[in-house]
Amino acid sequence: MSYKKYIRFTRRRIRQWHWLSDTPAMLCWAVIMGGVGAGAILLFYEGIHLIQRLVTGDFGGITQVTRALSWEMRLLFPTLGGLCAGVLLWLAGRKKGTTSADYMEAVVIGDGRMSVRQGVLRILSSLFTVSSGGAIGREGAMIHFSSLAASLFGRFIYVGPERLRLLVACGAAAGVSAAYGTPLAGAIFVAEIVLGSMSIQVLGPLLIASATANMTMRMLGHYQAPYEMVGIAAVQSWEIVNFVVLGLIIGVVAPGFLKLMAYTKQVFVRSGLPLIARLAAGGFMLGLLLIMIPDVAGNGYSVVRSLLHESWTWHAIFAILCAKVLATTLSVGSGAIGGLFTPALFVGAAFGTLFGLAMHAVFPDHAVATHVYTLVGMGAFLGAATSAPLMAIVMIVEMTLSYTLMVPLIVASVAAYFLSRTLAAVAMYDVTLTRERDQQLRQALRRTRLSELVRPNDTVLPLSATISDVLHMFQDYPVRYIYVVDEENQYLGVVAQHEVLHFLVNHNDATDQLIADVLQLGYVQTLTPDMSLDEAQEHFTRFNGERLPVVSSLDNPRLLGVVYKSAVLEKYSALKRSFDASSEVLVRLN
Repeated sequence: MSYKKYIRFTRRRIRQWHWLSDTPAMLCWAVIMGGVGAGAILLFYEGIHLIQRLVTGDFGGITQVTRALSWEMRLLFPTLGGLCAGVLLWLAGRKKGTTSADYMEAVVIGDGRMSVRQGVLRILSSLFTVSSGGAIGREGAMIHFSSLAASLFGRFIYVGPERLRLLVACGAAAGVSAAYGTPLAGAIFVAEIVLGSMSIQVLGPLLIASATANMTMRMLGHYQAPYEMVGIAAVQSWEIVNFVVLGLIIGVVAPGFLKLMAYTKQVFVRSGLPLIARLAAGGFMLGLLLIMIPDVAGNGYSVVRSLLHESWTWHAIFAILCAKVLATTLSVGSGAIGGLFTPALFVGAAFGTLFGLAMHAVFPDHAVATHVYTLVGMGAFLGAATSAPLMAIVMIVEMTLSYTLMVPLIVASVAAYFLSRTLAAVAMYDVTLTRERDQQLRQALRRTRLSELVRPNDTVLPLSATISDVLHMFQDYPVRYIYVVDEENQYLGVVAQHEVLHFLVNHNDATDQLIADVLQLGYVQTLTPDMSLDEAQEHFTRFNGERLPVVSSLDNPRLLGVVYKSAVLEKYSALKRSFDASSEVLVRLN
């Protein structure tokens, strides 16, 4: 049997094993996704080192590599990197497929199927940007790589769409865990930001995948706490006020940072340059900046470590902060593929350090070390920018291995989050805003009253009308019931089409008689404008018709109009679509 035939045979056999999508099996697949995620991260790192060796003859930290380059290479390397990234991204966008190009889209609104072609090209595009010194986070491409591998695995074993979405989410959690050495924060990142659900049915597989990725990195000798800080003293009770103030400051700054990134993207797009030229231009301008300040290359990891372990003057911090923000805006604005996760940590660290220096300048005997403000600033800024304060708190604790940071992180992150959400509806990830809009839509639909669905009714006759009037109205309108009201528009009942026909069969010359002889008082149940969709649905379930009359109240039944069954079903369909696109559907176990 040939290799391809054996693969097809294996897939046909697997397709018959429905237990592969059961919950116990999903936990096993989560273990595999953890190993796959760790492998994807290591492969991405090897890709970075390969490009650096080919171009510069050296590899390592991007800041270190950039410092060793001549000024010509500092300009040329990011320009060529941007050019290659632009070509790859252009190729990725040439053909739009039916599958998702982004892992968040595949999990939140898709069926878990990710485009292999677009995914690989976008990952390679990000690889060239990151390798050449782009001031952008690596986590975006790394997580996408891990998620893509999970999607392919899930499609190979034929799991259903809901389980495939969860499997892709496990791949994303494994990617975060392996990239940052944060197993708990990796799972919370996906649950809080991507899925918006902390249900154990969802969080359980994410935790398994994230923990497995972390253990894999440890066994392969690639694990380290990025910002390990041992022996941080606990913050005294009264000093916690300082961190509230720091959180409020960051709550103002974080939305501004995100808006600046969005504005820069618009500027590049409005320039009229094609995509390839935009990325090459962004790389060229970044290269000009790297000639003067090579430390702004990359995602800012080395500078943050320096802020934690070395003494900086406030003007040096302010200068590197401005330069780093400029470098990030050039990379992000030009359209480069990457994340803002690590740059957000850098900006938060810089503001936290500046705040700590200010506190020590005003209060020379201040007991809290400056690096504590640095770390808390990182967590608060990340929580406000991602709209996921819980994830940010846990991530900083895991990155530093310092539990004593928990309390100041909580107060600063929560304060920053609520103030930033109050000031502006912006977030690092669009999926956060989309999910919030969907939740608002579901709540609005659930609160919908029939008063919003009432339509005018033309098939109404007074009690003084005759059978002849009824017949003419039935000829003009394709309805089964005509509503009857008195002089004050009080609803009295209906005239049913079949009752009129039955009456005429027995009384051939009765067309001039009043409709009181065929009036049905309780034949059709009435609705009131304060009824909910659920109450209206119950009435329509018991009624074999398209519409029901709406009266002002049961005590004072003044006819207001009608509600159509199709209008109620349309609202329910919108509610169902919103629910099916949400992460809540992943909680279903059967």
